[in-house]
Amino acid sequence: MKLGFLGDVNGVPGRNVILQRLADFRTDHAPDLLVVNGENIRSGSGITPDLYAWLRKQGVDAVTLGDHVFRDQRILPQLEDPDEPISRPANLSTSASGKRLIRVPIPGGGSLWVFTVLGRIFVNLPANDPFACVDELLDSIPEQNPLVMVEVHMEATSEKIALAHHLDGRVAAVLGTHTHVPTADARVLPGGTAFITDVGMCGPYDSVIGRRKDAVLQHMRTGMHAPFDMASGGESMCGCVVTIRRQTGLAVSIERIQYDADYSKPPFK
Repeated sequence: MKLGFLGDVNGVPGRNVILQRLADFRTDHAPDLLVVNGENIRSGSGITPDLYAWLRKQGVDAVTLGDHVFRDQRILPQLEDPDEPISRPANLSTSASGKRLIRVPIPGGGSLWVFTVLGRIFVNLPANDPFACVDELLDSIPEQNPLVMVEVHMEATSEKIALAHHLDGRVAAVLGTHTHVPTADARVLPGGTAFITDVGMCGPYDSVIGRRKDAVLQHMRTGMHAPFDMASGGESMCGCVVTIRRQTGLAVSIERIQYDADYSKPPFK
């Protein structure tokens, strides 16, 4: 099977490039399932029920979130509904609202299990040990040889790579998000787990990780507050495609994808 995954969708620019280029991605790669990180879809921070419904309308099979999971608490009913394929990071406090794990039916039979863990290095939202968390969740899945995708929503590349090696041979894919910058290290690890440090974002790359360059520069150069408004320009839809052998639940290949906006066509024209 082929699993498509798209990185953090950033506000209106990210939604627009998905509207324009998602059909091309489907034509080129024909993914059986599509998982998308939606934690920045609400103007760069958080997600609402309407925007979650918008992603589902585009044919997204599951939505993951990161450190901005609770920025708009109107999403809590969907997070708590076992029938809605959207989850919070699994290694937050056990008192936090929302599901930790998503089960997604695969066309033709079987299931994909999806969960996200936050990093503990340079991440503001306090999280529990991601290594212990992934071990616990894998033990809780009620299937033999389950097909599993783990999203590592982390700042430090070392933490992502270490967790990937910890999971090698136990899950189909460990896919990095959060830094909004695509990396050039997509590979299948020796045990059969596909890995990439960061798939990048769906949003405006003529920016500082999605925010207006002038505002970020003002803040970094002076230390004075400046609103980090969403940027525009250089929109791209970034992610990856993982080919998985169902019999083993391990990866055959991983390919990073990037679809740039065409400004001569709607919705950009």
